[in-house]
Amino acid sequence: QVRLVESGGGLVQAGGSLRLSCAASGSTFSMGWFRQAPGKESEFVGSINWSGGRTYYADSVKGRFTISRDNAKNTVYLQMNSLKPEDTAVYYCAGSNRLEVPGRTPVQFDYRGQGTQVTVSS
Repeated sequence: QVRLVESGGGLVQAGGSLRLSCAASGSTFSMGWFRQAPGKESEFVGSINWSGGRTYYADSVKGRFTISRDNAKNTVYLQMNSLKPEDTAVYYCAGSNRLEVPGRTPVQFDYRGQGTQVTVSS
């Protein structure tokens, strides 16, 4: 079982930027980022395949967020720019044993981290 640990969350003003990291205890294949706001279901943010050659984004973050990975460090990143108050949520990463992204729902991934809080003030 691979353990995932997120970091980089915090409080930022609207229009600001944050970079989240997801460090894995072992080699990972495709990865995804999700977020969950209070009282809401988990929402797909973006995903990346094993090589980093394919990335996918939710329409709500496209053009503002960028996913990347460093396989030598077993780490996936989520660069978030032009943040909005509606981006406020707990962000967590999820990993799959598949080389290509399995889908856009958390249940399609095999393991997940505990999450990190992102709060965007207006």
